[in-house]
Amino acid sequence: MNVVLIGYRGCGKTTIGKRLADRLWQTFIDIDDRIAQKAGKTIRRIFEEDGEEHFRNIETEVLREALLVPDIVMALGGGTVMREENRALLKAAQPKIIYLRCEPKVLLERIQADARTAETRPPLTNLGGGIEEIRLKLAEREPVYRQLMTAELDVTHLTPQDAVVYIARLL
Repeated sequence: MNVVLIGYRGCGKTTIGKRLADRLWQTFIDIDDRIAQKAGKTIRRIFEEDGEEHFRNIETEVLREALLVPDIVMALGGGTVMREENRALLKAAQPKIIYLRCEPKVLLERIQADARTAETRPPLTNLGGGIEEIRLKLAEREPVYRQLMTAELDVTHLTPQDAVVYIARLL
């Protein structure tokens, strides 16, 4: 069984995904890591040097390849599901899709606490990555997350280990 974690940056997809994969004895795949490996540079540099469209093309290619691997836990980038082609790939593969929902204020705290954010993650709007940007992007993305999800888990006040327990029960 394949499990795909979706949600906004900072919700814990990678941290929770690694722990969930260990618990399920499955391979963990982080789409953003695979994109950076394939491009040979950070996602931020891909955006700056090649543009978002190039990044999204690599993202779709990496997603297509990853969905061929059986028995995985996969963390998608926050915007992966916004491309119709990616939604179609996910629907065809029929994984369990878990939306890790988190309050904007907590997302901002987590993003700011991650030292790698500034060097590896691109700004998503001209709002500078603050709470207004998070609210704006969530308003765009959340309906799509909910359309695709098999289940939703509010991780706002959960530890990664608690989230893994709840997700295992949802599967």
